[in-house]
Order: sequence, then C-alpha cells, then structure tokens
Amino acid sequence: MAARIDHLVVGATSLDEGVAWCEAVLGVVPGPGGEHPLMGTHNRLLRIATVDFPRAYFEIIAVQPGRAAQRPHRWFDLDDETLRDRLRRAGPRLLHFVASVPAVRHAVDSLQQLGLDRGEVVAASRMSPRGLLQWQITVRPDGQRLFDGVLPTLIEWGDAHPAAAMPESGVTLHALHASHPEAARLRTAYAAIGLDAVALDESAAQLRAVLDTPRGRVTLAS
Repeated sequence: MAARIDHLVVGATSLDEGVAWCEAVLGVVPGPGGEHPLMGTHNRLLRIATVDFPRAYFEIIAVQPGRAAQRPHRWFDLDDETLRDRLRRAGPRLLHFVASVPAVRHAVDSLQQLGLDRGEVVAASRMSPRGLLQWQITVRPDGQRLFDGVLPTLIEWGDAHPAAAMPESGVTLHALHASHPEAARLRTAYAAIGLDAVALDESAAQLRAVLDTPRGRVTLAS
C-alpha cells in the first residue's frame, strides 16, 4: 500500500467567491472543474504537481445552487452548519486533503482494523473536456472528514486522472503538514495506508499546506 497526496480541498460558500479568493491569495485564476450530481457540489481546479507530488492538484469546492445531493449528507462536512457559518464569516479556507491509493477497499479495511471507519466506497464520476472521469472514493454516511480533516479521504482513480489534463498553473505544492492531539493514532493510520509525505506532530488540530505561487510562498491553514 502506497498512498499519495492527491488533492487539497478548499471549501467556499460559492465558486465565485472561491475563484476571487484564489486570485487574491495565490495570484492565479483556477481552471475549469465540473459538477458532482451525486453530491450536489461543483468545483474549480488547479494543478500544483511537482516531482515529489506528481499528480497533486487543488480543488475549490462549493455546494451547487439549486442542486440537491443524492445522499443524506455531502462529502467534506459541507452540510455541517458550523462549517457553513465559518465559511460565510471568514471566507474560503483549506478543509481537508484526499489521498490516492491503488486499492481503496484494501485501504479502508486497513483503517477499519485500527477502529477507524473511513466510510463506504462510493463510485462517482463527472464529465471533463477530455471525457468521463471515474473514481471510487470513501464517503461516510454522515459526510464527516474525521480528525478535523487531518485523516485523508481515500480515492482510487479509474483509467484517467484529472491532473494529466491540467496546464501548469504557476502554483506548486511545497509541503503538507498536519497536527492533531491524537497524532500517535493518526501516525498509525498513515502507516497503515503507506502515507509518508505528510509531516505530523502533536498539537492543536490543523492542516497546513505550503505552496509556491506567483505571490511568493503561501501557507494555507485549516
């Protein structure tokens, strides 16, 4: 099992707000994304890949107006009223990260053996300019991220990965750091899925992404 950082998730009240935030903070306009009919969300995307993070990208996601989710709760806690209020008051912010694995069901079983319920494996898809993207992703029935977003959602892509079609953005991922009061338990979870690219320490719960951008080095904190 070898998990990789797949993408960072930034939540926004609306995509327009997320795009404006991205331009102001990172100095670039995010590229096109798509819609997620299953979850009632839509996104904009930005390639942040490097040699160390070869398929990494950046996702700005928001609830799609007028689109109901086909599940009881949307992913990434986007139905949580406390989180929604925080996004309304403070604006877009880093929420979570997703790790890609070669066999998602095996990875879920590995976490289950540690007493961690990462959720069911859900098949999802969306149209892209290059055709249909398909993937399997872990989603809990309650939509929770777990560990304040520091335990990654797991994803297994089909034949195509979206980063392959994204142009260089001028933004790259330098590092991803995580902290949590239960760092020892999380360290065991990371090891179970083979995730070694995220620095982890024991302190208040937070995710910090360090990015090199046209505006210089920027750190985003959850």
